[in-house]
Amino acid sequence: MSENLNNDIIKLLVALLVGAVIGAEREYKSKVVGFRTVILITLGSCLFTILSGIMGGEKDPARIAANIITGIGFLGAGAIFKEGSTVKGTTTAATIWISAAIGMSIGMGQYEFAFLSLGIVMVVLLGFMWFQNIIDKTNSNRIYKITVVGHSDAKRKELEKLFTDCELDADCTSYMKRSNEMILTYTIRGSHEEHKKLIRLFYETSLVESFEC
Repeated sequence: MSENLNNDIIKLLVALLVGAVIGAEREYKSKVVGFRTVILITLGSCLFTILSGIMGGEKDPARIAANIITGIGFLGAGAIFKEGSTVKGTTTAATIWISAAIGMSIGMGQYEFAFLSLGIVMVVLLGFMWFQNIIDKTNSNRIYKITVVGHSDAKRKELEKLFTDCELDADCTSYMKRSNEMILTYTIRGSHEEHKKLIRLFYETSLVESFEC
């Protein structure tokens, strides 16, 4: 077995290991792109980079590798979807993108760079969760779909007074009348505790017939 082949096998094994670490975190959080998918992404990027060096030679070693970015773009786009007015999957798409980049660096033999990047990725995915939770508790956006009894302006102002009482910022995004009720959709911003207070008021008042958030 030649030395070059041995080196390529090591690269693929390292790519498998790195993909497994990132993929395990995605699988643990039950994301669409999970354990096996991330492994295949890092392995594929590593393999294409190795083949690019072999086929391109010294003159054009990046001939195939340059197209990895385009292919990964399609995978990332498939992980992003819209749920109501919320866009989800952007972190997963970014993880696909960075996993491919790490796979390429392994394919080029840049092991130190690859493991440094892996460490940074895991710090962002795991270590920054607490910081994101603090931000969400301090100021989070939620979509409320509220059904109110009656459809006069006075009823709407009474509803919006509940937001003011809870010190929440609200923007009405849709309004629909139906028989003796109206259905309003609001984007409401505020702390976790303020949202909880608003929900308690919804249950206590006869103004709100039902709500979803």
